[in-house]
This record gives sequence, structure tokens and C-alpha cells, in this order.
Amino acid sequence: MQASNVKNKCFAIWSNEVEGRFDPHFYKPDFLLLEKMLKKINYAILGEVVDFSNEVWNGKDFFTDKFPYIEISEIDIHTGEIKNITYYEKSEAPSRAKMIVRNNDIIVSTTRPHRGAIAFIDNSRDGFIASTGFAVLRDLKNKEVNKNYLFYILRTSFILDQMLQRSSGGNYPAITAEELQKIIIPLPPLATQNEIVEIMKLAYRKKASKEQKAESILSSIDDYTLGELDIKIANLKNKNCFCVSSKDVAGKRLDPKGYLGIPQIIIKAIKKSKYNTKMLSELLDSSIAGEWGEDNTLENNEGYSLIKVLRNTNFDNQSNLNFDDVAERFIENKKLEKVELKNGDILIEKSGGSPIQPVGRVALIENLKDRFTFSNFLQCFRVKKECLPEYLFCFLKALYGLNYMEYLQNQTTGIKNLIMEEYLSIPVPLPSIDIQKKLADEFRNRLENANKLKAEAIEEVEKAKIFVENLVKKG
Repeated sequence: MQASNVKNKCFAIWSNEVEGRFDPHFYKPDFLLLEKMLKKINYAILGEVVDFSNEVWNGKDFFTDKFPYIEISEIDIHTGEIKNITYYEKSEAPSRAKMIVRNNDIIVSTTRPHRGAIAFIDNSRDGFIASTGFAVLRDLKNKEVNKNYLFYILRTSFILDQMLQRSSGGNYPAITAEELQKIIIPLPPLATQNEIVEIMKLAYRKKASKEQKAESILSSIDDYTLGELDIKIANLKNKNCFCVSSKDVAGKRLDPKGYLGIPQIIIKAIKKSKYNTKMLSELLDSSIAGEWGEDNTLENNEGYSLIKVLRNTNFDNQSNLNFDDVAERFIENKKLEKVELKNGDILIEKSGGSPIQPVGRVALIENLKDRFTFSNFLQCFRVKKECLPEYLFCFLKALYGLNYMEYLQNQTTGIKNLIMEEYLSIPVPLPSIDIQKKLADEFRNRLENANKLKAEAIEEVEKAKIFVENLVKKG
């Protein structure tokens, strides 16, 4: 165990150091050392630097039907970028959809704030609605503060560690607005603040360049897979008016979406592949429904195990699973054997989606280093030996990239559901194992190259943060 871990578990403080809180976590030596260091340089507490906005939405005004909603989970903790905006019908607004954000606001997640879900609102998102899980920082009180500097410094370890110190709660610690206002903000001269802003902007430009190259590689993967399978798709168009034979509808869905031109063109192209096809269901050893289990606070948990449970939010839309925010739930031991994930499993998102994103995202389980299960919004496929799971994943991912799942879903109570019967009937080209391996290997190589570029992109920002922290220490 590292020395710093030991000293943070067993320590003593003087009675005159107690400032109204009696939780030992607050007084960990590392936190107190950070506070002592920051108070040696020019500083102000956050509440003296900026006003906290209380502008809330009444759920009725401003929007005709749908409204744009910013969720905490959509903030990229590495960059502060808002990855996605969800549009909800006003009648289906989440109870936390209350905070109105304006141009130049800074929003700070108050749930697990030390993760760094902090974003800057630009003019394109002026008037959007954010979760009440955000504190909204609006008007500067101090003219000697650059608002962009404030955003960047909030995302450094100097501030995130203070947020952790001042949070309370168990698995999901939160910080109150009152405690957030007490955060110490280093205030170097305005010229230094401006220099820091330029350093960070340059780092983000370098990051964007590397990410653009990574996206170019990722976007080539699906085209490569389809090309190698000789699946040729062009002129994807739907007709507004068309006819369907009664025999094609008998015993099937009655909505017109499934019979439009695009899904028919895609399926015909797959069947014309140079390889024989089998229905997806014929390639599966098993198809397993997920289990959400019980809350991790369950007291009567005999016969249960506390397990990490993957959810829709762990799909990152870039062929990876994101393990930054994995739920822990109690799962009955008698169910655990069936739903515990194994290497080679394929996860399918069968419920969820968003107004601009269909369900049906896929993920491949590899290199497991812990025990995981999956929620009831997901389905797990285990594949027969004639088909490599890596290959099937590549094919299903390419199919999703064609937007085919848009036509294989229905929607109830705001949640999109994959029509599993139709999904399992998808024809899958089945080349030899050697060719399957070739496709899977090429996918992996391109993905690794893209991920390397993304890691380098994040590193550009992290190096800049360290440089900035050292600059701030100098005062």
C-alpha cells in the first residue's frame, strides 16, 4: 500500500482545525495539504468569483413540442464537451429537467463532481435545459477573472480534489451548492490567466486534429467490412407511397416502416453477397436476457452478489465499452451463473435509444478483468463455433452503421425497443473461419490505431493541465 493511502486512512488533526464538519474524509491529509498550498498563492473562493444561477424552467414556456436536454452522462469528462443533446417531448420531461442555461455559462455536475463533468455553454445551446444535477455558474463578480480561465482551472486536479473533499454520500457522493461555493480558486494575474487560456486552447486544437484522424479511421471500418463481403449498397431511398404483398405482411408487423425501400435494399444486398448466408438465430448458441437486480443498498442481501452491471450508458458509440461509470447491483446467485459475462460475448442494446439514435448498438466483450453482468435493456449473444464472435460483431456493427436498426424498432412510453424476432432473422454472410479472422483482425488493427490517436489526443490536454498547474503554483 502506498504511503499516501496509509496516511489518509489513519491520521489526527487539532481541534482548532475542525470547521463544522465531522466526517474524517474531509480532513484527509492530502486534502489539507492541497488547501494549504493553494492558500499560499493569490486566490478567492468560487462564491466570490461567480454567481450561481437559479433560473429554472417551468416545463411549459419556450418550446412548442420537444425541448433540448443536457444530461450529466453526456458530458465528456476528459474534454468538457457535450457529446449529445437529447430531445424530449414536454409531456415526457424528466423530473430533473429544470435548469435553464445561457451562452457563456459553465455547468458543473454536483453528483460525483470530482469526475470533471464540467462544460462551457456556447451560443448554440443558449436557452437549453439542463439537469438539476448541475450547478450553473453565470455572471462573474470579479473583473480580474477570465471566464475561460475559470472553466479550464475548474477541470484541474487542484479543483476536482477539493470537490471530492467537500462531497458527501456513499457510492454517488454529491456536493451542495454551499460547499461548491467554498472551493478555492487560484487567481494568478490576468496576463497569466490569458496565457493559460491560450495554452489550453492550443492543446484542444491538437486534440481535435488527432481525433479527426481517429474518426477517419473508424469511419473506414464499416466500409471495409461490407466491401470484403461484397455487399454493395447504393441509392438508399424510401418511397412515400408503395405497395406490399399481403403474403409478406401476414403474421408480421403492420406499421409501414419495416416495409420501406431502404431495409429491403439492405437485406437484398446482403443476400447477394459472394458468401452463403445464415439467419442470425442459427449462429447463436444462446441469447440471454439481462438482469438489473437490486439496489446496492439492499440490506437483506443473503443469496446475492454485488456485481458490476453494464448499461446502455456504457456504450460509447465508437466500438468500445466505456467503463468510467459502471453501476454496481445485487444479483441473485441463482441468476448470476446465467448472466455473468464471458470473453467473446456480444452485447446488443435492445431497449433505449434516443430521438436521434436507434437502438441496436453492439459491443464485444474482451479482456475481462472483473466480474460483469448486464442490464435488462441489453441482450447477450453467445456464438456457435462456425462463426467467430469478433467477425459477427464487425458485421452487426456495419449493419448498424447503415442505419438498418431504424427500421427494426418500435416505440412505447418514450423508449425504443428492438424488434428481436426480426433482428434474429437478419441474414449473415458466413465466409470461412480464415476470412472471418482476417476481417476481425483488420477491424482490430484499425480500432487500435484509432484508439491510440484518441489516447494521444487526451494526453495533449492532460499534459497541458499539468503545465498549467505548475504555472499556477508559481503565483
